[in-house]
Amino acid sequence: MAFEGLADRLQSTIKKITGKGKVSEQDVKEMTREVRLALLEADVNYKVVKDLIKNIKERAVGQEVMESLTPGQQVIKVVKEELTALMGGEQSKIAVADRGPTVIMMVGLQGAGKTTTSGKLANLLRKKHNRNPLLVACDVYRPAAIQQLETLGRQLDMAVFSMGEEANPVDIAKNALEKAKEDHHDYVIIDTAGRLHVDNELMGELQQIKAEVQPHEIYLVVDSMTGQDAINVAESFNEQLDITGVILTKLDGDTRGGAALSIKAVTDKPIKFAGMGEKLDELEAFHPDRMASRILGMGDVLSLIEKAQTNVDEKQAKELEEKMRTMSFTLDDFLEQMGQVKKMGPLEDLMAMIPGANKMKGLKNAQFDEKQLSHVEAIIKSMTKQERQDPSIMNAGRKKRVAKGSGTNVSQVNRLLKQFEEMKKMMKQMTNMQKGKKGKKGKGMKLPFM
Repeated sequence: MAFEGLADRLQSTIKKITGKGKVSEQDVKEMTREVRLALLEADVNYKVVKDLIKNIKERAVGQEVMESLTPGQQVIKVVKEELTALMGGEQSKIAVADRGPTVIMMVGLQGAGKTTTSGKLANLLRKKHNRNPLLVACDVYRPAAIQQLETLGRQLDMAVFSMGEEANPVDIAKNALEKAKEDHHDYVIIDTAGRLHVDNELMGELQQIKAEVQPHEIYLVVDSMTGQDAINVAESFNEQLDITGVILTKLDGDTRGGAALSIKAVTDKPIKFAGMGEKLDELEAFHPDRMASRILGMGDVLSLIEKAQTNVDEKQAKELEEKMRTMSFTLDDFLEQMGQVKKMGPLEDLMAMIPGANKMKGLKNAQFDEKQLSHVEAIIKSMTKQERQDPSIMNAGRKKRVAKGSGTNVSQVNRLLKQFEEMKKMMKQMTNMQKGKKGKKGKGMKLPFM
């Protein structure tokens, strides 16, 4: 997960003062020193760290904290607010043209993921905003760049405009805009050429395209794994092109997070989107407040709800609710729900969005093995329809047959059946609580795929 090292360090640091009835200046001094080290280790720009620590220190020893009833919690509130402000304060919305198509130029160095991100952005605009984008292949230099964009277009069933490798990129962009108007596309996403490093030839071409098509947005695509280099690249592109925003790729990887925490402060341009995986639906709008919450272990419920709304079928969810109410939930239903959860992304990332999950017994530092999901799936699929509907008929012979058919062992089959029964009991307790009855206290149930 992104920011993992920084998150662990910050959470352990501020935890020390959370429960304190009083917070002294010395406490604040020690905490800010630890926060400073954590940020520098995460590759955050040192000037940015200096300003952030100064702001936290001034507010943390001010009246709003020292005279509050819960000073420890107030300090955390201050840290969250300052981190949020550092990353831009609030979500920066995408532009919409008053007339004609909205033109977006995608710029950046080679290897940052510009072409794939162009496809992801087009997909997001169509799925979440009901738009009809046109992808434009303006990278005539990188081998197979045009073919890559055309392949993405086929995968997404989306229009791609190209004129081949011999055409001038400025002409391609100009003709694409005319084509978009003719075919009633409301967004034009121009995938421009990159270089291994910033050079005058590249910038000259990008400036010509900008002058020709007058883009409403110029998004710099930056590989967040490159740390401080990402900041230098952002500064160069911003000086030459006056970018309107940044898209961070590979934010799901083993990144220290320094780019995301520095880029807004250094360029004064917002982070618009974040790439959270390799799939074409794994591009998310960047919310500074939600990211600050996740860094500090407070979860991110809104993003979790949005993921669920995007990936979970509403009709199936209502049917599931009814089955839970009538206690007719089966292993078939569980298999179906597990499939929908898998669509939402890696389990570690989903758990990070649940407030307090990192503090829950059994979940802190838990390793979610995606292979276990496959084992559970194989066990259930190796059962007969009757066994999936009524697991109580599973005797020793049936369990042995299922274990053999699923490539597992009898103890794994037993564990799944036991945990499934525990889950059904928990559902019954929740249903009783909803009816106003007092439910019995649960015993710390584990999900069958953990």
